[in-house]
Amino acid sequence: MKLIVGLGNPGQKYLGNRHNVGFMTIDRLAERNNITINKEKFRAGIGEGRIGYEKVVLMKPLTYMNNSGMAVVDFVNYYNLYPDEVIVITDDIDIPWGSIRIKKKGSAGSHNGLKSIIYHLQSQDFPRVKVAVGKKNPKMDLAAFVLSNFTEDEKKVLDLEIEDAAKAVELIVEDKLEDAMNLYNGQNHSGE
Repeated sequence: MKLIVGLGNPGQKYLGNRHNVGFMTIDRLAERNNITINKEKFRAGIGEGRIGYEKVVLMKPLTYMNNSGMAVVDFVNYYNLYPDEVIVITDDIDIPWGSIRIKKKGSAGSHNGLKSIIYHLQSQDFPRVKVAVGKKNPKMDLAAFVLSNFTEDEKKVLDLEIEDAAKAVELIVEDKLEDAMNLYNGQNHSGE
């Protein structure tokens, strides 16, 4: 079994925020693989199904971004999963707009959701798919930027990023992490 966690904040007011691309990618995965997110367990909205031959659980933590690790660790402990059986999808302000980046493991950087997961799992050894959300204006507060919505033009590029992220997760579930990295790291839809 693999746990696929999309990071974001619960509630209507956060729906289209840059910080919620993890939730958006979970929705795309659910759609692509006929999985319904219809249960609330482990402080998260979850849906169970299959990607290929692998049983998966799609998760949207309801703990808010900064406490995402609480939902993840509850699930991991209950099902006795290893950290590398958890795939995390998150927003990233540091990668070029129009791209995604797949990493096998690593530090959280400045991302509080990843920091929380690493803290609670006591491990950095889980794959993550990072989705670009654009560069903030230097005069803008980081929190205000990640809680802002995408423009109509940005949504066109974002849709391609989310599709790539969903396909990359599907490859990772099939134990093709290297293939996913080779295919998607370095690809860019922004035309920049």
